[in-house]
Formats: sequence, C-alpha cells, structure tokens
Amino acid sequence: MRMRKKSDLPQKTCQHCGLPFTWRKKWEKVWDEVKYCSDRCRSERKRTEKSAEEGAA
Repeated sequence: MRMRKKSDLPQKTCQHCGLPFTWRKKWEKVWDEVKYCSDRCRSERKRTEKSAEEGAA
C-alpha cells in the first residue's frame, strides 16, 4: 500500500477553537460526523453551551 502525504489528507476546521485539523485513521468511518479536533475542544464546547443556557434562563 502506498503512503499518503499528510498534505494530501482531508482537513476540517474545529468548531470550538477554529484551528484546522487533519483526518486520522481512527476517524475513518465517522469522518462526516467529526466536528472537534480533540476531546478537550468537545468537552469545552459542551461546557460553554451549558453555561450560556443557564445565563439566558
């Protein structure tokens, strides 16, 4: 199997931090559903949404 260059892999922008991130093998089957670059960004996003809801109520 031929190796792919990292620059040839698909990229997305993280919805929390706004930084670009590259496709990973572990995301192969769920790439369309991946929104965040890391677990930290995913958990921070949940925390900020929750605090925004409490502040609006």
